[in-house]
Amino acid sequence: MISLKLGTAALLVVLTASCTKSADEPPSEVSSNDDPSTTAACDAEPTIRSTSNGIDFVRTPDSCFENLPDWNYEAKYIEIDGLRQAYIDEGSSEGPVVLLLHGQPSWSYLYRKMIPALADAGMRVIAMDHLGMGRSDKPTDIGSYSYVGHYDRLVAFIEALNLRDIHLFVQDWGSLIGLRVVGLHPEWFARVAIGNGALADIPISADSYPVVENPDEILDIPSIFDMVPEQQIPFSSGCEDPDAPTSNRFATWMEYAMKARNFRASEVLEAGTWFDLPDDEVAAYDAPFPSRTYMAGPRVFPSLVNEIQGANTEAMRGFLAFDQPVITIWGGNDPGGLGRCATQDTLITEVIGAEGQAHVRLMEAGHFLQDDQGPAIASRLIRFFTESPPSFKRGDRYCEISIYKMTDDGLRADVYGSQGMSDCPAEAFNALDAEALRVENDADYININGPRAWIPNTGWMKRFGEEDAFVQQKTFGGLTMQRIASFHFPNGPPSSSLYSPNTVIRSTTFVYKTGEEIYQLNDPEGRIYIMQSLNQANDLTPLADAGLAGLGSQLSLPEGWSYSSRVLESSFILRAEGTASALRDDFGNTYQLFSNETPDGGQSLPVAADGTGLTCESDEDCQNQTAAHCLVTNSLNFCTVEGCAPGGCDAPYVCCHSCNEAFASFLPFEGSACIPGPATEQLEGTPGCTCD
Repeated sequence: MISLKLGTAALLVVLTASCTKSADEPPSEVSSNDDPSTTAACDAEPTIRSTSNGIDFVRTPDSCFENLPDWNYEAKYIEIDGLRQAYIDEGSSEGPVVLLLHGQPSWSYLYRKMIPALADAGMRVIAMDHLGMGRSDKPTDIGSYSYVGHYDRLVAFIEALNLRDIHLFVQDWGSLIGLRVVGLHPEWFARVAIGNGALADIPISADSYPVVENPDEILDIPSIFDMVPEQQIPFSSGCEDPDAPTSNRFATWMEYAMKARNFRASEVLEAGTWFDLPDDEVAAYDAPFPSRTYMAGPRVFPSLVNEIQGANTEAMRGFLAFDQPVITIWGGNDPGGLGRCATQDTLITEVIGAEGQAHVRLMEAGHFLQDDQGPAIASRLIRFFTESPPSFKRGDRYCEISIYKMTDDGLRADVYGSQGMSDCPAEAFNALDAEALRVENDADYININGPRAWIPNTGWMKRFGEEDAFVQQKTFGGLTMQRIASFHFPNGPPSSSLYSPNTVIRSTTFVYKTGEEIYQLNDPEGRIYIMQSLNQANDLTPLADAGLAGLGSQLSLPEGWSYSSRVLESSFILRAEGTASALRDDFGNTYQLFSNETPDGGQSLPVAADGTGLTCESDEDCQNQTAAHCLVTNSLNFCTVEGCAPGGCDAPYVCCHSCNEAFASFLPFEGSACIPGPATEQLEGTPGCTCD
């Protein structure tokens, strides 16, 4: 039912959606009330119409959409190139824009379990029906549909509604179309969530799928249920079968969609969902297609795969470089394999914005995961769209306030920052009174830190601590901040001396891009500390690279230390997964431990938790020390380090795991019921380490 094809950087989806050629004329709003045919009986003979440029089409009567379960939304329309484009627009007109794109052969009804929660959360929710689907017009000739045409039409739709700062969720062909727009127009999007989807970049040299001969032929092909592989494995994570579906299977699906006499949208939905569909919902999925005349759009979709060859190179380059937050929410029981770990892992590791995010696998979900787990997905999207970690860019200004309190188990400090809230306006920052804040917060000490500017090209901070801790906010004077980190010093206050590493509890991702100059401190043991922020409280140097490259001559470096800069030959990521080792120079600029290796070659090595280094001197040391002395946290956010076994720390990873927060939150049980993520398979058998 669904297939994957390996491209240059991503895997291709399959069972999916529809779109047509873009508008040569400005889109205009239209109403169903001006068209008597829309009130015709659902089983009436279809009326063939034509656009001014000669495209024949039909329009599903409004009566076909009456009394659909859980679907009381007003259809809205705009006209693009003479064809009516349908969508629903719910929630607050002033809220964040959420755009939902479906796949093949569904329509916006697929989002009926998500729209209410998103709208109630104050968002403006827009769900569009691709051309040939739902309530949109349906050209009768399969030649009227094309992959680029679907893309062009979505671009025209976004521009017609003047949508910006879009929070996007895509699935199936909705991802092939929507992510192409993200890659070519990244400035339009604030955040992206992907469910069972991808963007394919298929080289021209790749073997094409067979072209369906005589697409007007109608055959008595066996039911789609005979084509779907065994599915609904209890509590499957989708990681069990490493093999992708074959091209032959996808060619069979193309033939079926084009020629099968019994091809119905509802049958495909039933085959691709975990839970059985009630009869009235089955009818709702078939509502847009009262006869075969209306089905050219969903029939031709799979065959559009061959049009992708050589078409997405530029879009893929832009999509992989997209540096705003990206999450994936995957159905583990996707028949045909689009929900495989390999597909999700490719997105996580290749797309910059996906690094360090809380990705999710849903075991009780098939290909159409919106139908299987709509409320859970909506809940996750609400957190991601409204409460997710703030992103920042090079040069962005911020400030922080640390609240220190002495407790029975040592000194604790909560750090609040303006990142993602404001640029720390000078007037408000200069008015802060440390003593007044200390009394107000019942603190032993208050540290006001800033203003500062970020050095990484981009970055973000993950949810801190408990499920809702990240959105814990405080107002200090006129500045609203949110908690971003915490310190714990069981043995009393940390060293205040410069160039002395301290452990900070936080989860951050800093992205340094190819061609950028980075600045680092190098200690006598070969450890490297990468500059993460510039202290703007002094006038030492501007943010300009030329100034920072010469900073070393103005530092009072301890014996054996050095300062250097380098231009990156490839991008790399400086990450902290729970803890980081950080220090300051003479001027209050901050640095984070990278490793005892250079970052050249795109390395992305995890951070030792206590700053003592990433190597053990002996097997005995390894056995007796915590994993923090050895390495490593997992980069995919599925695993956490538990310990290091006897035998040495020469291996690059330890292999123990536990459930991540995001995954566990979707489960009705805890602990041993968690399914290991793909990182476990990645690390399995690592020399020198064992798992509990």
